[in-house]
Order: sequence, then C-alpha cells, then structure tokens
Amino acid sequence: MAAPHDAPTAAQLIEAVREWLERDVAASTEGRLKFHARVAANVLAIVERELDLGGLQATEHAARLARLGVPDDAALAAGIRRHEFDDRLDEVRGLLLSSVIDKLLVANPGYLNGAG
Repeated sequence: MAAPHDAPTAAQLIEAVREWLERDVAASTEGRLKFHARVAANVLAIVERELDLGGLQATEHAARLARLGVPDDAALAAGIRRHEFDDRLDEVRGLLLSSVIDKLLVANPGYLNGAG
C-alpha cells in the first residue's frame, strides 16, 4: 500500500476479520449467529478476491469490449439486441464466457469446478 497508509493494508485487514469470523466466531457459536458469521466471512472472502483479481479483470474485460468496438456492457447489450454482432457470435460468446468466469472467480471459484 502506498503512502500515506501504513501496514496493514486494507486487504490484510479484511483477511484478518474474515479469519477471525471463521476461526473464532463461527466455531464458538450456534444457530443463527453461526450462520451469520459464515455469511459475513463469505462476503469478506468475495471482497478479498475482488481486490486481488478485479483490476486485471477490468482491464481484460475492457480490452475484450474494445475488440468488439463497444465502450461498455450497456453498448454491448444494445448491439446484441440490434443484431449488430450476428456475424461475430463466436467472439461475443467468448467475451460473455470470459465475463462469467471472471465473475465466478470472485463470487465463488468453487462453482467453476463443481465444488460450489
């Protein structure tokens, strides 16, 4: 992390809270509180993955959109509705598949191998 912030980084703080929820809170509670601790830990895990992967994913997504000649997802959706990409459906499918994989890598990577 760059100045003016010192260690621990935001990512390290999130990891510490997530681990505490998983290790201490969820392990020593029952019922509703245990469930909510697990949900909170899962949310923090998603945030960790987004912090780790999000920048590169955004850059790659923008490059894929640029190859199709659209500036953003809204323009892509509009172009699909207007059949502007009917001659490039393989490219569109590839972009959409990559987008879904990126989202799953953040939301729940286990879904990609059937373990989610």
